[in-house]
Amino acid sequence: MTKSEFLSQFHHLRVTYSEPDFPLKKTGRPAAVLIPLIDYGNSLQLLLTERAHHLKHHPGQISFPGGAVDETDNSFFAAALREAEEEVGLPSTHVDVIGMLPKYRTISGYEIAPVVGFVDPDFTPVIDKNEVESAFEVPLAHVLDRKNHLVHNTHRNNKTFPIYFIPWQHRMIWGATAAMLRNLSHHIHP
Repeated sequence: MTKSEFLSQFHHLRVTYSEPDFPLKKTGRPAAVLIPLIDYGNSLQLLLTERAHHLKHHPGQISFPGGAVDETDNSFFAAALREAEEEVGLPSTHVDVIGMLPKYRTISGYEIAPVVGFVDPDFTPVIDKNEVESAFEVPLAHVLDRKNHLVHNTHRNNKTFPIYFIPWQHRMIWGATAAMLRNLSHHIHP
């Protein structure tokens, strides 16, 4: 998939299916992540991070650059870009933000705004080892292909909730990150 093919599918007026998220009893803590797409001309790659192994919450989990919205952030877009710069050294001047997917609520009490943007292919990650163990790229076509998605249903309070998994080489993309990629897949390939 090229950048122009992605944009023609991303900017449509159809209402698309979204995966069920966690039904919070109150408004979730605002957070934002960047879905960073690197345009190599003939293909798009997705930049993901592996969270640092010493973190208290979700150590080693595969995620997008992102985090909680700060008081200094004037929008979800600003929060996603700030977090990407803090975690992987991605300057906001190297990102062309094109939009946002529907917010996704998590069992940990966050309401995450997934911001989508194209990243300059000349960008080289500079990892903040306090937050990120590593950064790596995955072909966007792989994570958007729902044939590569695995679904496991779990039960909580007599309700069933899906947990999504997307294997990639020796890594497993799962949880909220996989669910947001699944929503992007529904948006691009309804």
